Amino acid sequence: QEKNQTVVTEFILLGFQISQNLRIFLFCLLLVVYCGTICGNLLIITLVSTSKNLHTPMYFFISQLSISDLILATVIAPNLLRILLNNGGAITYIDCITQQFFFGAAEGLECFFLTVMSYDRYVAICNPLRYSTIMTSRHCVTLAIICWLFGFSIIFVDLITAANLDFCGPNVIDHFFCDIVPLIELSCSDIFFVHLEIYVVGIPIVLIPTTIIILSYTFIVRAVLRIPSSTGRQKVFSTCSSHLIVVSIFYWSIFSVYVVPTKGFTLTMSKILSLLYTVFTPFVNPIIYSLRNKDIKKAVQGKFHKSVTW
Repeated sequence: QEKNQTVVTEFILLGFQISQNLRIFLFCLLLVVYCGTICGNLLIITLVSTSKNLHTPMYFFISQLSISDLILATVIAPNLLRILLNNGGAITYIDCITQQFFFGAAEGLECFFLTVMSYDRYVAICNPLRYSTIMTSRHCVTLAIICWLFGFSIIFVDLITAANLDFCGPNVIDHFFCDIVPLIELSCSDIFFVHLEIYVVGIPIVLIPTTIIILSYTFIVRAVLRIPSSTGRQKVFSTCSSHLIVVSIFYWSIFSVYVVPTKGFTLTMSKILSLLYTVFTPFVNPIIYSLRNKDIKKAVQGKFHKSVTW
């Protein structure tokens, strides 16, 4: 039986409903951040690929993280800049679903690679004598392939579900990208099982990696505390400090938006928190994780010296 319903073919993303001066300032800031994200992550990928002293498991996984950061930033930032310029903007249904898919895949990859990095640090600190036999090149490549397969396959379940929903009413999304939660709220279909599916899918993407990271650092802290000298403890734990900073920023913002009840948050606060893990985290990862690293600095100096002498 036919129903007199209007099928939604596009959505309106409101973005940040702020004054024009603030929008121009935010546009300029995010443009600089996006350009810095592209340059910083491409530099890391290039250096790890071409510098022999960076052919280690840690830097291999950092380069994989940089690739996922590039995907995340490219999926979100360009459309966000367009929305800021126009004080809102339309996005087609297909583009919205596509953006949601690649965003979810990139977020999943971020979680998985941060988890693998914590495992790498656990093996390096808790089993240093067996590190070279455990973290072989073959093992690292296998872990990376598993992360990529899981990142794109798990989120595909949400994509199929969202694509099968009916949208026949309001088409305004009060956000700056097609996040799945505000998107399904506009559906005129029954979304109870969709919410349930999101929480179920969130277990392998967020909760399991979080548990592994916590367990890894529990063993790392125990191993560090057994070191007799304070200088030795500080030196060993400093190898994990960058990873801890990145993990803290990423998971704090993720949990604040998706896990912790958001009754106390305004929509503007939720958008700001979303900016942290969609735009700013891919920007600061190369800075915090790699660019201040001595090996990376040596590789940059070596490439610069070669280019000058050439």
